[in-house]
Amino acid sequence: MSATASRPARPGTAGPGRFARPLLGAFLVAAVVDLAGLLAGLDTVHLVAKPLLMPLLAAYAAVRGGPRLLIAALLFGWGGDVFLLADNDLAFLLGMGSFAVGHVCYLTLFGRGRAGMARTRASLAAGIVYAVVLAVFLVLIWSDLPAELRVPVAGYSLLLTAMAWRAGVLGRYAAAGGALFLLSDALIATGIATGIAEWPRLPAPDFWVMLTYIAAQLLLALGVLRAGRAGRS
Repeated sequence: MSATASRPARPGTAGPGRFARPLLGAFLVAAVVDLAGLLAGLDTVHLVAKPLLMPLLAAYAAVRGGPRLLIAALLFGWGGDVFLLADNDLAFLLGMGSFAVGHVCYLTLFGRGRAGMARTRASLAAGIVYAVVLAVFLVLIWSDLPAELRVPVAGYSLLLTAMAWRAGVLGRYAAAGGALFLLSDALIATGIATGIAEWPRLPAPDFWVMLTYIAAQLLLALGVLRAGRAGRS
């Protein structure tokens, strides 16, 4: 056997891993195109770019050796993205349901991690903060939500908040991703609450929803991948 043949291949130069950087680059390009389309008011660009985001990120996670639950969570996020492109209550509920299954995947994945006592104490403190934020948020928007959406939104918000809290067991990246996911969906919820239209809102709200969502999913994926790499090491 030659010396060249016996030398182990460097990461990213052989096997499926060599596609990792191109896939991540394609995801980032699609994200920039989607966000630019939203800022420019080009609905067609958003309709084309948004459905590409999560499949590209899921493919990146797959070639990086990410766990199946991470890939499933991202693909259920893709389902939610596609459903939410339609502007009606049924599509909204289906999209929310798809995201909810993705959160269950994340929660199951986070439950497999082991945290030290210090991290456990910090996690409990963060859980109290998240619980207070959830309660205040629901009280503020409850009366302004359409009656048929109140219970589904409350249940989904509880699941999302649990996911955001538990994401912290995998480190800062995942914790930031969970918090941004909660923020993104809070922006959506205030958009469908009729009375909150009177509140001050950021310009181009769809841009901010997608920016926080894209960053959330990317940070969650990176957090899971980093934790998996650290565990193998």
